[in-house]
Amino acid sequence: MTSETLWYANRATGAVCLILFTLVVVLGIAVRLRSRIPGLPRFGTIRLHRTLSLSATAFLALHIAFAIADSYVNITLMDAVIPFASDYQPLWLGMGTVAVDLMLAVLITSLLRNRIGHRTWRATHWLAYASWPIALIHGIGIGTDTGTDWMTWLTVACVATALAAAGTRVAVGVRASRRTPAALLRTAEGGARP
Repeated sequence: MTSETLWYANRATGAVCLILFTLVVVLGIAVRLRSRIPGLPRFGTIRLHRTLSLSATAFLALHIAFAIADSYVNITLMDAVIPFASDYQPLWLGMGTVAVDLMLAVLITSLLRNRIGHRTWRATHWLAYASWPIALIHGIGIGTDTGTDWMTWLTVACVATALAAAGTRVAVGVRASRRTPAALLRTAEGGARP
């Protein structure tokens, strides 16, 4: 493959990763809220979340492989694993590396979920919420398409989608926390009556 082909492949897989990981975050929130996608049973939402997570991880592996294989810049496998160690744009590449490391923790604990327990898995799974914006910052900072109309609109659409999902998650949590004390009080009062 030529350096130009690798550059295009790296750009394309980066954009696909942005889309897929945005969908993974949105579906993760939907699973947490016990929502379902119209036309799918609830377990279908969970299954789609897992399948897209694995697909996004595969595209991420391709994105990293294309970046390492491209001889135009010197990015090593160590640069993809150890944050801020690269000679090439250490801050922006380092942000991508941090996102990769966080996602690896989520992936590994998800694969070992039955062995490590639900609490440990769930605590580690929260790292997905941190990795998405860090990866986004990586893409904005290092992406050669940053500022082009198509990439700007893609980024805005992904950010708006993720923020809408996160806002829904927060709103549901706030509503539930407001209802819980009143429900407990009613239950306590009902239990105290003869």
